[in-house]
Amino acid sequence: MTVHFIGAGPGAADLLTLRGRDLLASCKVCLYAGSIVPAEMLEHCPPDARKVNTAPLSLDQIEQEYIRAHAEGQDVARLHSGDLSIYSAVAEQTRRLDRLGIPWTMTPGVPAFAAAASVLGRELTVPEVAQTVVLTRVSGRASSMPARETLSAYAATGATLAIHLAVHALDRIVTELLPHYGAECPVAVVARASWPDQMTIRGTLGTLLEKAAANPVERTALVLVGPALAVDEFRESALYDPDYQRRFRSGSSAR
Repeated sequence: MTVHFIGAGPGAADLLTLRGRDLLASCKVCLYAGSIVPAEMLEHCPPDARKVNTAPLSLDQIEQEYIRAHAEGQDVARLHSGDLSIYSAVAEQTRRLDRLGIPWTMTPGVPAFAAAASVLGRELTVPEVAQTVVLTRVSGRASSMPARETLSAYAATGATLAIHLAVHALDRIVTELLPHYGAECPVAVVARASWPDQMTIRGTLGTLLEKAAANPVERTALVLVGPALAVDEFRESALYDPDYQRRFRSGSSAR
């Protein structure tokens, strides 16, 4: 028996990976976050699979589901939204599974920041403008931020910021980032990226609060900040330059 942690992606049912789909189809038990995993995704489960919505459950109750499946010799598909590598609460579950001697695997999913960038039609890294993307958040009720991990510290680099779980803290975001990026820095809030009801708010650090007040977003949103979000004048990468020599293509000077 194995517990398979599966990144369900940002929302759209067809953004589930093929590996994730096949694992769902092979497991007799499926634990899923019902508040943010689309019901259509569960159609990949076997007809007789036991499906458990973990949204109202505590970690102890989820652990009991693993113990029950282990005793019955049934593989578990554990669906989490987005990708498992960030803000997934997988680490606390795998730690318990290790203590119980229950094997587990991880299958990645499409992360929310990638889906948000697609909705905006923007690359988050642009040559000589921004070559770093910082995935971060702000302190909340579930967990606080380490003291050294501040928005101001990341903003000082000029990188593109992808701020998760922070739509409730737009005032703080604007206050901390303005001194570093300036009022004209592009900002976007993408809510429920890839869902049928997805919504975007585009503006600048100077206009964000006014625009957000006119279009309130309560949850399931990502805040993106940085000059790469709107720049059109930039130096093209040398990657496709005819004079750029690389393993699979010789430069013109070599011909």
